[in-house]
Amino acid sequence: MSCSRRFVLKLTAVLLIASTISLNAQPVHGQGGIAVDNIAVSVKFGESITFSARIKAPIAIQQASLLFRGVNQEVTRVETLPVAEDGSVSFTYDASLNLFPPFSSIVFWFQATLADGQTYTSEPVTFPYNDDRFPWRTTSKANVTIQWYAGDDAFGAAALDAAGAGMLAMREFVPISLTDPINIYIYSNETDLQNTLLLGGQEWAGGHTSPEAGVVLVAIAPGPSQSTELQTKIPHELTHVMMYRALGENYAREPLWLMEGIAAMMELYPNLEYKRALDDASRKNTLLSFDGLCAAFPADAGNAFLAYAQSQSFVTYLRDSYGTSGLTRLTQAYGEGFDCELGATNALGIPLSQLDLRWRESVLGQNVTGVAARNLSPFILLLALVLVVPLWGAVDLLRQRRKRGNRS
Repeated sequence: MSCSRRFVLKLTAVLLIASTISLNAQPVHGQGGIAVDNIAVSVKFGESITFSARIKAPIAIQQASLLFRGVNQEVTRVETLPVAEDGSVSFTYDASLNLFPPFSSIVFWFQATLADGQTYTSEPVTFPYNDDRFPWRTTSKANVTIQWYAGDDAFGAAALDAAGAGMLAMREFVPISLTDPINIYIYSNETDLQNTLLLGGQEWAGGHTSPEAGVVLVAIAPGPSQSTELQTKIPHELTHVMMYRALGENYAREPLWLMEGIAAMMELYPNLEYKRALDDASRKNTLLSFDGLCAAFPADAGNAFLAYAQSQSFVTYLRDSYGTSGLTRLTQAYGEGFDCELGATNALGIPLSQLDLRWRESVLGQNVTGVAARNLSPFILLLALVLVVPLWGAVDLLRQRRKRGNRS
């Protein structure tokens, strides 16, 4: 084993701890007036969630309700419950129509209004809404847990190595959280991952991250190419988690090209298809405007791939030109609310549009001066037309003065 590999493994062992989320099945006592026990939650991912419990009260229960929401959601659902003679309550939620993200956490609690008109609330209980359709295997180190269902133990170990190597690569720029858990779920094929995302009400993508929950979903098949894919996809998605934890609520203000560019820059293997896409778009003059990539990437696969390629190349160019401190200033400026164009001006002293031109010239070898001249030619012509009358008048005035001078 090489020294560098031993170093990565040691770093992994230091950085990474096990984390699991389990439902507390112990009785949950209410805040005076009621007590709740026999709590149970049955989950069929993408189909249903059944809540049940028994509510005890010293006097008759006039009305009981179940309240629940995703831990990171603001809207709370409220369902009125029929109460049996022994206080038992039950409700089945249709998870096929009312979707929760996969591997998110759901919190629920009960309310009961008694015959005296007083309303009491139980303590909340949190449980994981996991994709239970696959026989997940688990391995953990530090705050990272890898779960997969295809491949042997070596596959899981390789995934942990990729996470450790990704941490090692990003440590100089992205602050690394060592406490909050990260859960990485590896699907063996894109179809399984796509179905999971659709059941969770999310759009299809080659990988998916819920940075606020510390959850990463990727599709990687065991086999000859697994090493490249593990060391590309896992560091990419881990970067999103770490950037979210570093930026907090400002993460949502960052341009998409910047966040995806930083994540792609942290991949441990260069994507050769990115260069081909850039060269082809540059030759055809079909490169995308970065101002148009601030809020969203194109919906069609071809332009979306080009957007990722441009973002990776552009952010790498910015790092090489302004250093990691320049990228830090850029994320800070956007986090403060500057728009896409002015954020670059505030952080780097140059508008985004000018940085775009410099990148095209420096990295892609475009003749941006000629391109800029062609783009500005209509404005130059208009300016010439506006100025020609006063210029002609000035020339005529000079001619008249010279004639008068010669006569005198």
